Amino acid sequence: MPSPRLFVAIPAMDECDHLPLTLQDLKEQVDVSSFDTYICVNQPDDYWQQPEKRGLCERNMQTLRLLELEAQNSAQSGAGMLHVLDHASPGKGWQGRKRGVGWARKTLFDTIMQVADADDLIVSLDADTRVPADYLHAVTEAMVLHPEWPALSVPYYHPLAGNDAQDRAMLRYEIYMRNYALNLFKIGSPYSFTALGSAIVMRVGALRKIGGITPVQSGEDFYLLQKFRKMASIGNYCNTTVYPSSRLSDRVLFGTGPALIKGTQGDWESYPVYHHSLFESIAETYRRLPQLYREDVETDFLLFLQKQFNEKHIWDKIRHNVTDFRHFALAFHQKADGLRILQYLRLKHRELPMSTEKSLFENMVRWIPEKVPSWLKKEAAFADFTTEQMDKIRRLLFGIENECRRNNFSI
Repeated sequence: MPSPRLFVAIPAMDECDHLPLTLQDLKEQVDVSSFDTYICVNQPDDYWQQPEKRGLCERNMQTLRLLELEAQNSAQSGAGMLHVLDHASPGKGWQGRKRGVGWARKTLFDTIMQVADADDLIVSLDADTRVPADYLHAVTEAMVLHPEWPALSVPYYHPLAGNDAQDRAMLRYEIYMRNYALNLFKIGSPYSFTALGSAIVMRVGALRKIGGITPVQSGEDFYLLQKFRKMASIGNYCNTTVYPSSRLSDRVLFGTGPALIKGTQGDWESYPVYHHSLFESIAETYRRLPQLYREDVETDFLLFLQKQFNEKHIWDKIRHNVTDFRHFALAFHQKADGLRILQYLRLKHRELPMSTEKSLFENMVRWIPEKVPSWLKKEAAFADFTTEQMDKIRRLLFGIENECRRNNFSI
């Protein structure tokens, strides 16, 4: 069976300082014959009329000039081609509501789908993301070994930037993300994955089947993986790691960059460390699905779903439309998806008077009691931890998350 062709997709806005490092990482890839790289340099077209955005526009022009030279060199080398999509020059930028990284990814993916075969792979990166030399080989190998996966969520690790305030904010944000994923892994949720636009690999055929990516301005990676997961189990592990940037950025509405800006200002309200007890009603609901297939049952999570959909007899409708329990469970998870889980947790978190640090401590005691550092107490505060101590917590969570990823929970 021939190896799939690889297409690397990178959106770029105001990335003239960072993109060369990502391109250099791609040039140093080993054990891959060739791959094509598609880069969409983009911005809203009306930025050209906004004095405060003029610098960004000029830097995008600088990026385009850089990429023109890179494209010429790639053509001469005989290796994979570099394709540049110009959505930044005057008259070529996004118009109206069509803007943001979601539109850039959609443009990239749609362009690649026009030339790629169903079994080919799109490797989604960001312009400031670093990858090791084995990255493309490792993600390809994982997808070839698991033809049932429509997509792969690649393990990630944010490097420290050397700025203490920024590093502490990044570590706190990553602790939030890993805590969330681990709680979902521990209850066997089908939505136990982390959505990072710079850490996704997908089959072209699967992307076509789900109708492509939804071009929202932020969170497009979350909705993309959720659509893939409703098709089939996605991969959660491969033998490599991607290194997204930990820099502050306000170019998207939410995600790592905006979270770090808020974090450096002490605002973590949107990124709580959820206590494991908040997931118990979801886990109970999963356990009672066979009973729910036969008759109505009541759990806190089910009551929440009924309110969300404003349907009292929501499960009756599903029972009448399926032929067996397996299809009922699939239909249930189509309804009780990752978005509904997150909405439920946010609601329940507001009802639980517990500090972030206590929640983290009790979660770690539950997961890895033998590895909890002696200085991590339920009365502790992140403000009292050194950056090195926060990094140690991050590394512990990274380790147990990768164990869960290797197990590749699926329902």
